[in-house]
Amino acid sequence: MNVSLTPELEQLVQDKIASGLYTSASEVVREALRLLAESDRQRAMRVHQLREEIAKGLAEAKAGKLVDGPTAVARLRAKWQQNGRKRKRR
Repeated sequence: MNVSLTPELEQLVQDKIASGLYTSASEVVREALRLLAESDRQRAMRVHQLREEIAKGLAEAKAGKLVDGPTAVARLRAKWQQNGRKRKRR
């Protein structure tokens, strides 16, 4: 396989080798590809989780479990105040 790099990327590879962390350009490229693959896996997992949350929200909306913004904020505020009172009693 033959790969062409921009001058900036080529310099980055050379700097990594010069640092002593890597002994060859191949090691640098392999590590970069491993990191890219891990990043892709994490991104796919986040997308999957978001899709699950969206599906859950849509199901709740269809079931009529939606609350408007001001009501949701009021409920959260009341819950926080109640939790704050419980902590003070301890």
